Amino acid sequence: MTRRRVVVTGVGAVTALGTGAALLHDRAVAGESGIEGGEGRCRDFVPEETLTRRERRRMDRCCQLAVVAGQEAVSQAGWGDTPPYRAERVGCIIGTGIGGLESLEQQLDVLRIEGAQDVSALTIPMMMANSVPAQLAIRFGLRGETYSVMSACAGGTQAIGAGVRLIRNGEADAVVVGGAEAGLTDFIRAAFLNAGALSPTGTSVPFSRDRDGFLMGEGAGVLVLEDGDAAAGRGAEVLAEISGYGSTTDAHHLTAPEPTGAAAAQAVRRALEDAGTPEDEVTYINAHGTGTELNDLAEASALAQALGGCLADVPISSTKSAVGHLLGAAGAVEAIATLQALRHRLAPPTAGLHDPDPRLDGLRHLSRACPLGDGADGPVVGISTSFGFGGHNAALVLRA
Repeated sequence: MTRRRVVVTGVGAVTALGTGAALLHDRAVAGESGIEGGEGRCRDFVPEETLTRRERRRMDRCCQLAVVAGQEAVSQAGWGDTPPYRAERVGCIIGTGIGGLESLEQQLDVLRIEGAQDVSALTIPMMMANSVPAQLAIRFGLRGETYSVMSACAGGTQAIGAGVRLIRNGEADAVVVGGAEAGLTDFIRAAFLNAGALSPTGTSVPFSRDRDGFLMGEGAGVLVLEDGDAAAGRGAEVLAEISGYGSTTDAHHLTAPEPTGAAAAQAVRRALEDAGTPEDEVTYINAHGTGTELNDLAEASALAQALGGCLADVPISSTKSAVGHLLGAAGAVEAIATLQALRHRLAPPTAGLHDPDPRLDGLRHLSRACPLGDGADGPVVGISTSFGFGGHNAALVLRA
C-alpha cells in the first residue's frame, strides 16, 4: 500500500522576533535577534487583536500564544470556521514543557496573601498542559484525537511526529500540531540558573567559543498537517512535506545529554531512513543548538555520526540566539524556521555568532544568511533536531 504523504498547508508563529511566521523568517535571515535583557520575551504580542477579554481571562499566556499562532496557521491553510474534513478526522497535538505555570504561580501568590477563598476557579483549566490543544480544538472545531506532549525541549518536535503518524496510519486527514511555552517567571529562571543550564551573563550564543548556557524565551509555533492527496483534492497550497521523523532516548541522565551523542545520532538516522533521504541530499540543518557546552558538543558528535563526511558541506544554524530557548515550543518554531528556509531557499544565520568554538570545526556554521539549493529548481531538504531534558531525542526531515 502506498504510504500517505504528509504535507504542511499552514504555519503560524509568535516569538520574540514578532507575531507571524513570515516575520520570524525575515528577521532571522537578516541576522536580527529578539533577545533583550537576556531573554526572548514576545514584547510585541497583542492578544487583544485575536482574543476577546473573556477568552483571555480563561487562558494562560502559554495558551494565548498558541491560539494566535494557530489562527495564523489555519487561516494560511485556507480553512474556514470549520475544517475542510469531517471534524472527527482532524486532530490536535501540542507539545509543551511546563504548560500554564505562570497562572499557577500567580494563584499560589493569591493563596499565600489573600487566602484559599480568593483562588480563581479557573486555575486548573488554565494551568493544565492539555488546555492548549483543548482550546485549539474548541476554537477550530477539531474532534479527532487531541492531547499534549510533555517531553521537555523535544515536545514540539514529537507533537509534529505524532501528527505525521496519525495521518500516515489513516487515523486522521489533518492534524493541527506544534508547541507553546510561556515560562519567563522568577521561579523558572532561578531553577534553570541553579541547575547550571541558564546563561549567567545573558549574552550566550550557540556554538560560540565563550557561550555559557541557554537564554530563555517564550512563544508558540503551530503547523497544519494534511494528507497530501486530500490537500491536493481541495486545491490547497503545499508549503512543504514532512517526509521523515525519528525519535530515541539517551537513557543516560535526567538533564545532561549522553556525551557521545549515539542515541541522538540514531534519531537523525531514523528520520532520514523514514524519509528515504540519503545523507548527501541534506541541504540545511536547523540545530537544537542551545548554547550549553554539553549540548553543543553532543549534538556535533551526533550529526557527525549520522551524516558522516557529508556534514561538512551542510550549512547549519541555531534559531535560539534570535528567539531564546522556547523549551517545549522550540521544536515547533524551529520546524517552521526550517520550512521557511527551504521555501525561500535562504537559511538564517546563528545570530551573533562570530567566534565559533574550534572544537566544533566539523560544522559549517552560518554567520550570515546562506542561499540554498545552488539556484536549482529541484527539491531542498532540511533537518530540524530537538533534544530534551530526560534524554528525549527527536528529528524531522522536511522537503520543499
